[in-house]
Amino acid sequence: MTDGKKQFLQAVKFTLFSISAGIIQVATFAIMEIFIKDYWIPYLTSLVLSILWNFTLNRRYTFKAAVNVPVAMAKVFGFYIVFTPLSTWLGDLAEGHGVNDFLILAVTMLSNFVLEFLFCKFVVYRGLENTLGTDKKEEEE
Repeated sequence: MTDGKKQFLQAVKFTLFSISAGIIQVATFAIMEIFIKDYWIPYLTSLVLSILWNFTLNRRYTFKAAVNVPVAMAKVFGFYIVFTPLSTWLGDLAEGHGVNDFLILAVTMLSNFVLEFLFCKFVVYRGLENTLGTDKKEEEE
């Protein structure tokens, strides 16, 4: 398979897993919105669940990276240390100006999708893609 096809397949997988994480995020957000009217509590809870789901699937199936999981997760956590407060603050600000919560969530999720893919590809899994399932013994043979 050519590099171009591999890159395309990787982008498709990331997109599909992100959609599944998005479904988890929207469902959790919608259920919590019934009971909790502040934007930030449902948003943060649904975001954390989405991150854990997306990280697990993309590490294993999209990037196929044999990485130190705590280190990789720490890098992703670093991304979210910046993204989460910024998106929460902007979302809360937009809600305060009458923007629909689900519109805010959609814009935030789209931004997250693009930025997280780039961060995972070029920071978290850089140089480690397609290493899952390989070991020293296989390399020596």
